[in-house]
Amino acid sequence: MNLKHLFSRRTISYISRFNGSVTSPNPCIFKNLSTVTSPLFIYSPPNQNPAPSQDPKYGKPNSSFIRCIHSSQESKLGDLGSDPEIDVEESEEDGNMTEFLSRFVWIMRRKLSEVYLDCDKNTIEGMLLIIVGKVVSEMEKGGLEQMLDTAVATPSNDFSEDLWKTVWEVSSEVLDDMQKAMKKEKMKGFLQSEEVKKMYRFAGEVGIRGEMLRELRFKWAREKMEESEFYQSLECLREEEAQAEKEEYETTYNKSEVVSEEAVGNDFVMDEEKSKVISLPKRHGKIKYKIYGLDLSDPKWAEVADKIHETGEIFWPQEPQPVSGKCKLVTERILSLKEEDNPSPVLAEWVELLQPNRIDWITLLDRLKDKNSRLYFKVAELVLGEESFQTNIRDYSKLIESHAQENRLDDAERILKKMNENGILPDILTFTILVHMYSKAGNLEKAKEAFENLRSVGFQPDMRIYNSMIMAYVNSGEPKLGESLMREMEARDMKPTKEIYMALLRSFAQRGDFGGAQRIATTMQFAGFQPTLESCTLLVEAFGQFGDPDQARSNFDYIIKVGLRPDDRCVSSMIAAYRKNNLLDEALNLLLEMEKDGFEPGVSTYSVLVDWLGKLQLVDEAEHLFGKITEVGESPPLKVHVSLCDMYLRAGAEKKALQALGVVEAKKEQLGAQDFERIIKSLIEGGFAQDATRIRGLMEAQGFVVSEPLRVALMALESIKYKPDLSHNFGRKRPVIR
Repeated sequence: MNLKHLFSRRTISYISRFNGSVTSPNPCIFKNLSTVTSPLFIYSPPNQNPAPSQDPKYGKPNSSFIRCIHSSQESKLGDLGSDPEIDVEESEEDGNMTEFLSRFVWIMRRKLSEVYLDCDKNTIEGMLLIIVGKVVSEMEKGGLEQMLDTAVATPSNDFSEDLWKTVWEVSSEVLDDMQKAMKKEKMKGFLQSEEVKKMYRFAGEVGIRGEMLRELRFKWAREKMEESEFYQSLECLREEEAQAEKEEYETTYNKSEVVSEEAVGNDFVMDEEKSKVISLPKRHGKIKYKIYGLDLSDPKWAEVADKIHETGEIFWPQEPQPVSGKCKLVTERILSLKEEDNPSPVLAEWVELLQPNRIDWITLLDRLKDKNSRLYFKVAELVLGEESFQTNIRDYSKLIESHAQENRLDDAERILKKMNENGILPDILTFTILVHMYSKAGNLEKAKEAFENLRSVGFQPDMRIYNSMIMAYVNSGEPKLGESLMREMEARDMKPTKEIYMALLRSFAQRGDFGGAQRIATTMQFAGFQPTLESCTLLVEAFGQFGDPDQARSNFDYIIKVGLRPDDRCVSSMIAAYRKNNLLDEALNLLLEMEKDGFEPGVSTYSVLVDWLGKLQLVDEAEHLFGKITEVGESPPLKVHVSLCDMYLRAGAEKKALQALGVVEAKKEQLGAQDFERIIKSLIEGGFAQDATRIRGLMEAQGFVVSEPLRVALMALESIKYKPDLSHNFGRKRPVIR
């Protein structure tokens, strides 16, 4: 091996000078190493070959790994030798050899420094160059494996017994470390393989978590690595056998036609020694073997194999039957059906012609789903009752999930009812689909029932199920129950998403629960989510709804302190907090301060001010701010029209009240229970009993329940004389709400 592959030209020349000084008969061979006095460099007499004792902790290095290092060197030298124009110094270094020598030098330097405490750095470097030169020369003779095999039995004439033993131990240690490093890198590749990741995701979905999941992932990766190594070894055996057969054929072809019997015998022996073909030994009699203590040669296992084969026929993918002739025409008729058509007669004819099996039905349903999804749902429901379809629970759950994705809740519940009637009980996957479906539809009771059924069968909810249930609680106005599920997630080391935190914070803020909002905001910060303008605004809104303007202003000032710029929604939330306690002066001072900083009020701020001034019966000022909203270029929110209607009814402006009431009635679907009650109370105070009763009917039609104080006020109003209907006052009919 050429040393230029391992070191630069300067280092090579330096090693050469030391090697020349060691082998030279000149008595001054150690003039540069005058300080060396340890017996490490004491020469052993040629006639003595003492075998040093082997330390049991240093085992023999892996021979396959050593061959890998040495063969890579030889292949590179062969490639360089085939082209004389390639400069050896500019060729790529052997990575394995470079790493071996680097590790070797690093360990040997430490060992020499521990023995030669009085030697300077240059002397230690000189010793290392001599040792490396000797190691490289031994590798050039027969490779690192041969050097290590003969190191113990045949000490070097240049090195003492202790030094040569140390070289052998360090080399073994380096090779072991390199082999472990290579296995570690190989293990990383298998950890990221698609098969291992797929099994890892599946294990996570079925509820495996923590250390057990990590151990399983390493176990699967290790099994894949061992399987890969096994097949690689088989491939190497095949290549060696092919090479041996090739050499045997070339040797036989080159033989002379006329060869003496003795010569032929000698050639045969030589060929046999040269080509050692590795093959499996011939067996005699019946094979008996055991796996985990079971004798699989027992006849009972033949029955097990037959059952496994029969089961495999069910799950093994089959090809659909060819469709031709009249059956093809009937298939086209099925695909061309419309949603309102009855597919049962055509399906019966198709079944009679084709005699389909499960794969034929699946093929037909897939084509229907791609062409007409509405018709697919109808046909799929009919197919569930076909005996040839071999319906199982997964077919029901897939159809339920398809209906749920299309928001067809009634159809999904009908399929679930059919499944129960046929004696098929929902499993974990079906309950999971039901949790997502009912949570999305806002049916909290059904979602809770499916969630508890999941827990009853021992399934640990995953992130998606927790998110669905938390959102179901939030949408139903029960954020505290959603928070309890969030705490349960944290106890299981599952980190909620930022969207879940914000949904809970928004729900607490809308209900004026400042304690819950403060807890969620604090938890967000501990989870690593920094405060944002929206989260701080929600805290301002929560304290404002609760009626604590001081805490609301404290959070508002914190927004400015951290460098955030309050927007229109944030300012309107702060003004709403002042409105709750009728602190008009503080609200106006806040607006003046914000306008100095360049803030321009928007629709949200103007809407809060219109409502506030309307309650104060400042009609002109409220109308002026209402005009500001229209100048912004956006349509006024429905809340503003409710405020104007309330203001005009209380002020006795019947014409304007009629106009505002007409706008509100036209958008009755968007009104909430509080909006209806506010309008009814205003009508009662104005004495308009008929209009109050009519608005009450609209309220109940929307599914809202009239509060007890309002019901009592309506009954009291009906018992006294009331004013005529507003529409009669103006001699025209009230707009009809369709």
